[in-house]
Amino acid sequence: MSFLIRSIEPRDDAAVAQIIRSVMPEFGAGGEGFAIHDAEVAAMHASYSQPRSAYFVIEMDGRVQGGGGVAPLIGGDECTCELRKMYFLPELRGRGAGRALMQRCLDAARGFGFHRCYIETLTGMDQAQALYAKFGFTPLPGPLGNTGHHGCNRFFILDL
Repeated sequence: MSFLIRSIEPRDDAAVAQIIRSVMPEFGAGGEGFAIHDAEVAAMHASYSQPRSAYFVIEMDGRVQGGGGVAPLIGGDECTCELRKMYFLPELRGRGAGRALMQRCLDAARGFGFHRCYIETLTGMDQAQALYAKFGFTPLPGPLGNTGHHGCNRFFILDL
């Protein structure tokens, strides 16, 4: 089965929120200090309609099954963006969607003039971290910016 990557639309908000709210607890990221509690989860289209921001959804079999985006790093410098809210339903995993979406996000970040891309994650999200390594992300000793995601314990950066 093939998939389609496209920019988020207002009609996608409920599906994306549901994906985030179902996938994050699967990896132990349902408590306080994780992105699942960010206000933007309920209104992703509006949140990523801001300058230098983009969020993409992945459709497969006619429905949204994943997504991810980039936006300026909160509390960071103007040259650093953050890869945000990149999650997939189980049926989408292992189909190359992660690589394709990562490339789309990084291309968008470069187009917005960012020089670095930052990612926060946690122990146990091994497939995601393997993908980051394939794209050249390198580990950081601690967090950057002020995302409020104190539950994360792995941090990565990529020079764009």
